[in-house]
Amino acid sequence: MQLAEHHTLEDIQQIAASGEQVTLSDTAKANIEKCHKYLLDKVKQDGPPIYGVNTGFGSLCNTEIDSKDLSQLQINLLRSHACGAGAYVPKKIIKLMLLLKAQSLSYGHSGVQLATVEKLLEFYNNDIIPIVYELGSLGASGDLAPLSHLALPLIGEGEVWNTSLSLNSSQSLGSFAEAKKVKPQPSNLQLGPKEGLALINGTQFMQAYGLHCLFKAKDILKRADLLAALCIEAYDGRQEPFLAYSHQIRPHKGQLATAKAVLSHLQGSEILAQEKVHVQDPYSFRCVPQVHGASKDAVDHVSAVFETEINSVTDNPNVFPDEDLVLSAGNFHGQPLALQLDYLAIAIAEIGSIAERRIYRLVEGKRGLPAFLTANPGLESGLMIAQYTAASIVSQNKQLCTPSSVDSIESSNGQEDHVSMGANAATKCLRVIENVERIQAIELLTASKGLEFRRPLQSSQVLEDLVAKVKSIADISDGDKVWADEVEKIRLSFG
Repeated sequence: MQLAEHHTLEDIQQIAASGEQVTLSDTAKANIEKCHKYLLDKVKQDGPPIYGVNTGFGSLCNTEIDSKDLSQLQINLLRSHACGAGAYVPKKIIKLMLLLKAQSLSYGHSGVQLATVEKLLEFYNNDIIPIVYELGSLGASGDLAPLSHLALPLIGEGEVWNTSLSLNSSQSLGSFAEAKKVKPQPSNLQLGPKEGLALINGTQFMQAYGLHCLFKAKDILKRADLLAALCIEAYDGRQEPFLAYSHQIRPHKGQLATAKAVLSHLQGSEILAQEKVHVQDPYSFRCVPQVHGASKDAVDHVSAVFETEINSVTDNPNVFPDEDLVLSAGNFHGQPLALQLDYLAIAIAEIGSIAERRIYRLVEGKRGLPAFLTANPGLESGLMIAQYTAASIVSQNKQLCTPSSVDSIESSNGQEDHVSMGANAATKCLRVIENVERIQAIELLTASKGLEFRRPLQSSQVLEDLVAKVKSIADISDGDKVWADEVEKIRLSFG
């Protein structure tokens, strides 16, 4: 499989899932080599200094570097900027970073040698995964710290994950930490002018987190409509709010799609067909099209921004051989992504928020359901604390959804005087999304158990199949049990 000039998010997801080897096209190779030759020739000329090529970095941009030290300058850059901290970035995300960095450099506007881009793909294709840390990027001059950790193993330094060891749950965290500290094999890659800067200037940390979050978010949204339909059945809800008429006179794309999906999931239900004694359902049921739909529209918008970004050149300076220009600009600034990552976190947090309200309604002891969905309330607490847990997670998500993109801290002696904080937005966004997956697991457990109190009436075939799957995974039978275990079984089934 070859890197193309333009990839959709679905293309990247398919490449990542396929395990296929990725190579450069002949066009990409030609563009890379043409740009690299131009830059080398430019360096040999006795012209004005070029930022990051024969000068220092950041506020040291006016310090000229002797030509004999240009390679060492790039090595020193990687070493000094590898100052990440905190938890390890998940391997899936690091692998995406390798792919996306190669994609960005393949356009031939970065001045790197062909061997550097091919080394990135060698790591990607052989699952050589550098160790990268969550904290350290301001999301402005590129994701400097995480990309430095990504790049050091390319020259035989830094650390990579030890793929030869398979650790099981009985091994201690300490042994896990020791096992991961593996030095990469010595590399024959010698960095030339600008190459270290090209590797660490860029938004690939934010991009990779964003793509990983978007892939999960789309699964969450698809699942959300199915789980809402199951809750409607367990709560003996009404179908009128999902009929097309109301949505055609407020035709937001996501709203229309959600109403249609929920009705489809309910088709053929005996529970839905029975006469209702209540006139209305609470908003968490009745307004599913409006709430889920708004989040779908938000995710579509975020996806469009990320698709533009992954097909862009985001390092600095930008090299234009045909125009005889080397421009120091700001494509590394993460503001376009920071805003979207904050937006994505908010959109998905709302899916968890409305789901928790449906959980609450199912355990409050109304609509013919026993309190906390136990046949023996008092002696047993049933799903009382399952709802507590969902509420706790929703509360944490509200705190995590405080935007990172409105913050900025001056750095590099004032040269970098406005930053995006997009990297913090990215790591927060993933926490929110993983939290919503946990809420959905609780929702699925609760709704499945609630549906059992509607017997002998049957729901739709789609929903009956879903409950049967839950029963094959988790124990939802009568009687108190350690519900955390059953919730986790369901969450893991999401994939």
